Amino acid sequence: MNKHIQKIIPKIVGSYINLMSLWSPQKAFALAYKLFSHPRKGKLQSHQLPTILQSAQRQTMQSNGQSFETYFWAGNSTTVLLIHGWESNTARWENLLQHLQPTGYTLIAIDAPAHGLSSGQEFNIPLYATFVDVVVQQYQPNYLIGHSLGGATSAFYQYYYPQHAFEKIVLLGAPSDFSIILDNFIKMLGLKSSIKKQLIQYTRERFSLEMEFFSGQYFLKNTQTPGLIIHDLHDTVVLYAEAQKLVNSWKNAQLITTQGLGHSLHDRDVYQQIISFLEA
Repeated sequence: MNKHIQKIIPKIVGSYINLMSLWSPQKAFALAYKLFSHPRKGKLQSHQLPTILQSAQRQTMQSNGQSFETYFWAGNSTTVLLIHGWESNTARWENLLQHLQPTGYTLIAIDAPAHGLSSGQEFNIPLYATFVDVVVQQYQPNYLIGHSLGGATSAFYQYYYPQHAFEKIVLLGAPSDFSIILDNFIKMLGLKSSIKKQLIQYTRERFSLEMEFFSGQYFLKNTQTPGLIIHDLHDTVVLYAEAQKLVNSWKNAQLITTQGLGHSLHDRDVYQQIISFLEA
C-alpha cells in the first residue's frame, strides 16, 4: 500500500464517522474511541515468539480482570523494568536487552494492554499503569525505562503511585501532553470538533483527569527522581518539542538529542548512554 493510499484511508474513515455523528452521535463516538484505543498491530502468538522472548522466563499476571505477560531475565539484586509503547511489544527491547544483560541486572519487561501476549482490546495509559504497579509491588525494580507511550505511562505512574520511588527513570521518544496525541488522531482522520469534545469529556469522566493535567510535564514537575530523556531531533511520530517540555519541567533530568535515529532510537551509542546513566 503506497503512502498516498495510506493517507486517504483515514480521511475516508473520518468522513464516515463525521457523517454518522449527524444521526447517531454516540455510535460515532464509540467508533472513534475504538479506533483511538485499539492497536492495529503489536500482538504476538505464544508459539511464534521471537528468540529473545523465548530465552526469558514468563509469567502471566493479573490486573483489573485482565491478564498481561511478563518476561524475566534473572540477574543480580538490581532490577530494571522496561515498558514499550503503542503498537509494539516486549520484543522491541531485543537490542537493548543484549546490551543490558552483561551488566548483570535482573531485567523485567511487560506486554501492554492489547499488545504482545496480554489480553484485552483497549490500550490506555491508566490501565497500563496498573500493570506496571502489579510488577512493581512484587519485584520492587530500581530503574524504569519506557519508550514512547510506555514513557508517558512511566511519567503517569511515578505521579499517581508515589508509594514506590524509582532510583532512576529513562524516557525514550516519549510524548509529554496527551492533548498532542489526541489532536494528532483528530487531524489524521479529519474528525469534527464535536467528536474531540466527546473524547475529552470521556477522558474526564472515566479517568478523573482534565486534559491540561494529563501531561508528562505536569507529572514530572516535582519529582526528585533523576531522569534521562533521549529524543531524536527529527522524530516524526513524537515531535522533539515534547522532549523539551519534559526536560524544562523535570529539573533533575538531562536531555540527550540524537539525529537520524527516528522514533525507535535503536542505536549502540544510545544503549551505552542508558547504561552509563544507570551505573553512574
